[in-house]
Amino acid sequence: MFDIVVIDTPSLGDRSYLASDGSIAIVVDPQRDIDRVLAIARERDVRITHVFETHIHNDYVTGGLALARQTGAAYHLNAADRVSFDRFPVRDGDEVQAGDLRVSVIATPGHTFNHLAYAIAHDGQTVAVFSGGSLLNGSTGRTDLLGPEHSVELARAQHGSARRLAAELPLATKVFPTHGFGSFCSATPTSGGASTIGMEMAANPALTLDLDDYVGSTLAALDVYPAYYSHMAPANSAGPAAPDLAEPRQASGGELRFRIAAGEWVVDLRPRLAFAASHLRGSYHFELGDLLATYLGWLIPWGTPLTLLGEATAEVTAAQRELARIGIDRVASAATGGPRAWADTGQLGGYPVQTFSGYARARGRPGLLLLDVRRKIEWDASRVAGAVHIPLHDLLKRIAEIPDGEIWVHCQSGYRASVAASLLDAAGRNVVLIDEDFSVVELSVLNGAGAVPAY
Repeated sequence: MFDIVVIDTPSLGDRSYLASDGSIAIVVDPQRDIDRVLAIARERDVRITHVFETHIHNDYVTGGLALARQTGAAYHLNAADRVSFDRFPVRDGDEVQAGDLRVSVIATPGHTFNHLAYAIAHDGQTVAVFSGGSLLNGSTGRTDLLGPEHSVELARAQHGSARRLAAELPLATKVFPTHGFGSFCSATPTSGGASTIGMEMAANPALTLDLDDYVGSTLAALDVYPAYYSHMAPANSAGPAAPDLAEPRQASGGELRFRIAAGEWVVDLRPRLAFAASHLRGSYHFELGDLLATYLGWLIPWGTPLTLLGEATAEVTAAQRELARIGIDRVASAATGGPRAWADTGQLGGYPVQTFSGYARARGRPGLLLLDVRRKIEWDASRVAGAVHIPLHDLLKRIAEIPDGEIWVHCQSGYRASVAASLLDAAGRNVVLIDEDFSVVELSVLNGAGAVPAY
């Protein structure tokens, strides 16, 4: 029986896939933690014989090579990709038979120069296409990850690739993209969790706009992306091994203080209100959840030793898995319990938590400053009058620009503001965290003269 299992990684906005005919299976774009894939194969009693990559990924470390080596499967990449390991190269027009599944290789440059899509036929009918970072749900993959000098050329190629898929595949073909569920690899916001070629022909900009309009609108919508992306393609081209998810060594309070003093990163995973109430002085706050890997990977100087703090071992274990997906898989140490277990008297810190209403009451105080750490595209759309704007990803290198005084920090929902507050607190600044959803704030009331419109 033909079946496709979606393996979702919401923290990175990506999906991997296992497709099978009931006994033989193929896997497309597997994430680093391949134990999830192996568990699904065992549950369905299928044998993985082929692993396919749509492209050399820029947003996560692949588990493809490790999965192929562990299962004995053939590992397929574009023959044009330069890699440091043996693989089974594939090219446009190739066909690979896996049990009752026929995989047709389709060149779809755009997201990368060597990007491939894989159309799957079963019982003689094309039923699905794994489109990677080419045709997404209502969008396409961004075209600037290989450098801005290639953005226009790749955007033009992306338009042609989307149209090739639409022209060559049946309207009922199900579209299974790798990116586009919150991933920064998406050029523009995506919509929906399932799609077909026919649905994309009615709604996807690459299929509804002419070439010039598509290229112009796509490039105009591109925003910043996480700094750790620059490390992903080199890691994937070198052939990453499976991650080591063994429990890190437990660190004492004395060791934690030493690591902080040495400039290492000690990261507290607890909820933001718990961190604000009490934390190990000098530690940083990245709350465990879907945003952890993106923002910790974005901000940490690459290669800096990392220690994780959590209330329980399960929190540290979950964080390890998230971070291993982006290549941070050597956690120096860990500690569990809580602030009292991590520090002696006098080594704990904390800061107040407020709302925008609280800011409105306090903003006349001398030396008070409102810091907005959202991205520029968010700031341009609307903002609080008089706020200072430094995006979170720029904060570490721009802290000196912020004058002394009382710094009230906000973002869109509170996560980035909490990270920023912890960075400022560790730097010895006087911080107040605004923990409130910015989208529900009445700017017309808060500003007095209405919201600041987009430029």
